[in-house]
Amino acid sequence: MNARKSLACLCAVALLGVVAPVRLSAHEAHDDVHFVAGEPGNPKQPFRTVLVTMHDGDGKMSFVPSTLEVKRGEQVKFIITNAGAIVHEFVLADTAANLKHAAMMKEYPDMEHDDPNGKTVQAGKKTEILWKFTKAGTFEFACNIPGHRESGMLGSVVVK
Repeated sequence: MNARKSLACLCAVALLGVVAPVRLSAHEAHDDVHFVAGEPGNPKQPFRTVLVTMHDGDGKMSFVPSTLEVKRGEQVKFIITNAGAIVHEFVLADTAANLKHAAMMKEYPDMEHDDPNGKTVQAGKKTEILWKFTKAGTFEFACNIPGHRESGMLGSVVVK
């Protein structure tokens, strides 16, 4: 191996040693959010469709509807439309996980999501999430972009 290739391999190994733990740590933290409220749904199984609209304006932000009741084991396909003028996100988790995620969003406010339980939605666009609620309890969907949750972008899902 020539000196140039050897140096490239050494640099790659050094980078992996530094980057991998950071990436793994962030991934592990994110996994806590993914499955708190259940698991990704199976499109081959029956599901209920729920239309969710994101609104902003006059200093207020909201999800409509802001509450939902489901049965344990039920699958819900959320069709999420951003009817607002700015970007929002929809993250389905419990309060603790969403607050943890909101703190991370303060550090990285431009973070975008395309996860099984969370999506970033540009103004005027829509997205979908298919979710199976495998656990009973009260969960929430929130926009964790700094200031949005505090302005009212918060909803609840009661799983019975």
